[in-house]
Amino acid sequence: MEKLMEAYRQKRLILFVGSGVSANIGLPPWRQLIEEIALQLDYDPDVFDTYGNFLSLAEYYRIRKGNIGPLRSWMDREWHKDIDIRDSEIHRLIVHGRFPAIYTTNYDRWLENAHDAYQVDYVKIANASDLAKARDGVRQIVKFHGDFDDDASLVMDETSYYERLQFETPLDIKLRADTLSKAVLFIGYSLSDTNIRLLFHKLSKIWRKHETLGVRPISYVFTHKPNPVQEEILSQWGIRMLYSEDDDEPGLALKNFLKALVEG
Repeated sequence: MEKLMEAYRQKRLILFVGSGVSANIGLPPWRQLIEEIALQLDYDPDVFDTYGNFLSLAEYYRIRKGNIGPLRSWMDREWHKDIDIRDSEIHRLIVHGRFPAIYTTNYDRWLENAHDAYQVDYVKIANASDLAKARDGVRQIVKFHGDFDDDASLVMDETSYYERLQFETPLDIKLRADTLSKAVLFIGYSLSDTNIRLLFHKLSKIWRKHETLGVRPISYVFTHKPNPVQEEILSQWGIRMLYSEDDDEPGLALKNFLKALVEG
């Protein structure tokens, strides 16, 4: 924990934010999104759910509709109402943290909205053209799986997901450069998420190539409870697992962890 705190104090800690952070403010689970896809395609949701995982069902939606525009519009509308982001202690702590960059695989706008609410300047980066907007000393919010303002940037169906797995987009190149000089803290992720595990694996290969130069960073993933199996696997990838000793509830555990990091 001391090395994590040192990286944080030196502004050398990048935050990587997953869906668990958005779930904490009441955003619907993926199951509800699958139900909406089914309804828009005139399927019974319970039956449709048996036809594949979310990525393949979203791929089918794109084929049938021609694009994901209607689904993105529904998500944007439903995910951004009846929430006062200032009620989220987790978002407040993220905004006021000493993180030079925040990467997120979430599509929603709540990280940006939280920065707006607390009047903290930032630059949003969702595609290659956004990279030119980066300014020294201004936090970057990198929408790693795309942004609702740009349908083409969204990693939502099988095709876009498989393209992301190649790890060769401008945002991937930026991430590789950032993580060679800074540590990374992952929060709000399920360790069973294949996408994030592939990211861990890809980053570990990059770090290993540079290990002889002494620049391999130590990175971290926070979870609300211990998992010795995953801890061992992540350790071989250069990622240390941090977990709560006292709080079994994920949202409370994450809030207390961030509080200790940011305000401790």
